[in-house]
Amino acid sequence: MKRRDFLRKTGIAGTTIAIASSGNRMFASDVFSSSMIKVDPSPKFELSPWLYMQFMEPLGVTDSSVEAAWNHEADSWRKDVVDVTAELAPGMMRWGGLLSAYYKWKEAVGPRNERIPMRNLVWGGIESNQVGTAEFVDFCKQVKADPLICVNFESEGYANWAKTPKGEVRFADAKEAAEWVDYCNNPSNAKRISHGAKDPYNVNVWQIGNETSYAKDRFNLETAAKKTIEFAKAMRGADSSIKIIGWGDSGWTKKMIEYAGDQMDYVAFHHMFDPGQDIKDSVIVDNQYRYDPDATWDILMNGYKIHERKILEIREQAEPFGKQMALTECHYSIRGRNRCEILSSWAAGVSYARMMNLHERHGDLLKIATLADFCGNRWQVNAIMIPVPGGKSFMMPVAKIMSLYKKYSGKEYIQVTDVPEGLDITASRTGNKIYLHVVNVNRTKSVKTSVGIANMEIKSGKAYEIAADPEFEIMRASNDPLIPKEKVLDINDLHEFPAASVTAVELDVV
Repeated sequence: MKRRDFLRKTGIAGTTIAIASSGNRMFASDVFSSSMIKVDPSPKFELSPWLYMQFMEPLGVTDSSVEAAWNHEADSWRKDVVDVTAELAPGMMRWGGLLSAYYKWKEAVGPRNERIPMRNLVWGGIESNQVGTAEFVDFCKQVKADPLICVNFESEGYANWAKTPKGEVRFADAKEAAEWVDYCNNPSNAKRISHGAKDPYNVNVWQIGNETSYAKDRFNLETAAKKTIEFAKAMRGADSSIKIIGWGDSGWTKKMIEYAGDQMDYVAFHHMFDPGQDIKDSVIVDNQYRYDPDATWDILMNGYKIHERKILEIREQAEPFGKQMALTECHYSIRGRNRCEILSSWAAGVSYARMMNLHERHGDLLKIATLADFCGNRWQVNAIMIPVPGGKSFMMPVAKIMSLYKKYSGKEYIQVTDVPEGLDITASRTGNKIYLHVVNVNRTKSVKTSVGIANMEIKSGKAYEIAADPEFEIMRASNDPLIPKEKVLDINDLHEFPAASVTAVELDVV
């Protein structure tokens, strides 16, 4: 019996191609032969397009982010930033962060010569406020992302943000948050119309509280829950259709939902962590990773386990209530001169792919998530690096992964029932197209295997593969090996996933 006929009769349709990757210094002995990837095509739950969110916050002198992305001569966004973000294709952009606790939105709207610059209390320096609500929403429209705004939540209860040592009042109450919602969403809002925006901005998702639980000198849980209800009611008074995210990290999730859950559509948490935090004398701090690639790889490939513990912690508290989760800030945070130099490496990109697969596996409850800060010219935790004073902006390895997954994902999560050793795989489906996200977690060995879809036949397919030396560090837009290579699948042959690779597979099935 021919292999193809056997697969049809058993309900498993096979596909794959043989791919070589000289850039990974592979030889014939560096190949594992493995069992078939088996997929159950029955939809399990809907995957949210907001799993690929980006997080925009002005970071002052610490890392010129929003200011670096803005062209002050042309009063517009830098074209190279818009272009590379469109390629990144985030489903959502979030405005806020720590800045939200002392941000006064009215200072950054209206005529440019009337806008009020602000001191950036956390990140240092002065923000010009030439980028405000209108500009943020415009950016979202240009890159086809849904906007999310984090409001000033009475300065999180922190006195030095509410009123600074210089006497500046940065506190904003529920009334001011509701006015912001009205400014954005009310078709008849006189202030917005007077600023030249006849049509509403339609910001449909809002976050109350950024990291309220992270310090003792901020609101306690009971106060935060009471004020979350107050804010949500006021904001929905301006627009009853909006979705509200409430803060629930640091063990707050269950109680916050019990107190204020009827006013919250999502519960928020953050996770910035060192994947080597549990390892004595970890080699990934500073620049030590450059001297021990094997140990570096092992730490990065297991980083997802720490992240999974965090997700499960929140999930166990939220799931009994059926409350959806919003991971509105997340990235590795590793000590180094220039804020996590290792995150420029392709090894970090492969590690982030494992984190992305984890997000998909929890996609029944996890509906909003990110893996990076958005943009800047210094921090390596950013998705996009902006050369200054000139040069073309480019995607970091984490952004390469998020872009690849966003472009080649189905609407519904489906189960991978059999995974060959050395691979980390998730699957999704839209109609008769099935997508696989395949991470080869072996640093030097490829994996040769095939794919089977239960009770379906694969007619054709393509693979979009990123494979490079794990030690490669991206420094600029040119000479970039991290561009996905499109390969047409030979459905009669095996597929060889190169060492240290991330591949999106697109299959046409019947």
